[in-house]
Amino acid sequence: MSKPDYPTRIGLEQALGIVAARCAPHRLPAEAVSLPDAQDRVLAEDLRAAHDLPPFANSAMDGFALRGTDLPQEGERAFALAGDVFAGAASTPAVGENECARITTGAPMPDGADTVVIRENVRVDGQRVVVRAGEKPGANVRMAGEDFARGDLALAAGTRLRPPQLAVLAALGCADALVRRKPRVAVIATGDELVPAGQPLGFGQIHESNGVMLVALLRDAGAEVVAVQRVRDEPAALRAALLDAASQADMIVSSGGVSVGEADHLPALLAELGEIHFHKARVKPGMPVLFGQLGASLYFGLPGNPVSSAVTFRVFVRFALASMLGETRAHAVRRARLSETVRKGHARAELLRCALATDSEGVLWATPHARQGSGMLRGLAESDALALLPEECMELERGEGVTLWP
Repeated sequence: MSKPDYPTRIGLEQALGIVAARCAPHRLPAEAVSLPDAQDRVLAEDLRAAHDLPPFANSAMDGFALRGTDLPQEGERAFALAGDVFAGAASTPAVGENECARITTGAPMPDGADTVVIRENVRVDGQRVVVRAGEKPGANVRMAGEDFARGDLALAAGTRLRPPQLAVLAALGCADALVRRKPRVAVIATGDELVPAGQPLGFGQIHESNGVMLVALLRDAGAEVVAVQRVRDEPAALRAALLDAASQADMIVSSGGVSVGEADHLPALLAELGEIHFHKARVKPGMPVLFGQLGASLYFGLPGNPVSSAVTFRVFVRFALASMLGETRAHAVRRARLSETVRKGHARAELLRCALATDSEGVLWATPHARQGSGMLRGLAESDALALLPEECMELERGEGVTLWP
């Protein structure tokens, strides 16, 4: 058998490097969307504050606004009530020496005032407000621009717009956002043994679950699923499915048919119809993973075992989608300690399904699930994260640190 003209059985870092390089030309175009439609989209440009936030000095509490220099150093002092200021006020009374104004949270600070004494700490006697010693000058005031000053970088390009980021956009007066277009992805589940959920099983058949799982993972990653197909292990049917998917998608994700069995036709079809960038990576589970391109569409062929499919999605496909979107913080790096000693009898990187728990001292512990088989969905459903065991590490003792994959 001749040696393939593409990398094979490569390490995890090399595989991710190839994915990153091949995804760079596939950066998705930008589009403007209204703020309500921008949730979970990825910002395509740096956003700088168009004005100070807050735009004016205002009270952080309900109370009385006064001059900090007038606060008593001992005993108490009476202040004359000069007026009231409510949130949304068009004007404010001026506050002079030994004067104060009743003020509500968010209301603009009156001219002359720089301090707010909360209402619980004063005694009101008609038009006199008595303040005791112990209050601090400048207290309970939000200064203009203390959150964002005009011109500050508020959100960087590549930021995924979660609810807090949407609030920043709205507070800065943005009615819409320039975001990356959602990746259009086609899903192909392969296998003669697959039948849809809801139908009775015949001999040798299983309910198709990978397609359902991949669609959910794609949507969670911010992709638009444009097609879902269930295809038998027949070259003609697979060829038609691939060409149809490539005609409408930025990316194709398939499960099954990528190993070296008699019914594993996808590597040969991809080599014929497109290009293979690598086939097989030294990872467990998921070594048969296939990455290439078909026309303008990137292609990921994931193994058919459900755990292998899920893990290679998290490691490779999610990484590729983040690259296409320009997302800068797709994977928050976390570390945990192993709650038990683990050993592996192979020279591959391994991703263990783990449950996470924090002890009384705040230390995060990762406990490997008892069922690590690549066909066992239970291990996925009952786990919180994947613990990465590096290729070179054959044994890690209890208490050693590991990197967590989402």
